[in-house]
Amino acid sequence: MAKVNISLDAELVVEVMVLAGVGSPQDAIEVVVRDYIARGHRTEARTELRDQGLREVDAKPQEPQG
Repeated sequence: MAKVNISLDAELVVEVMVLAGVGSPQDAIEVVVRDYIARGHRTEARTELRDQGLREVDAKPQEPQG
């Protein structure tokens, strides 16, 4: 996998390390990024199920009105 080097504020990285319980700055940031991506996938899956459920309701034949 390709690697990317970035610069971050040291205080920000230390806070992430403490919150994540990780001793390495590299690992701490990687944990945060992976969690962010996983949350995005879970959100997509949840909204996809909801949207599909709404489509199924819309697809059902409606009773004649009036």
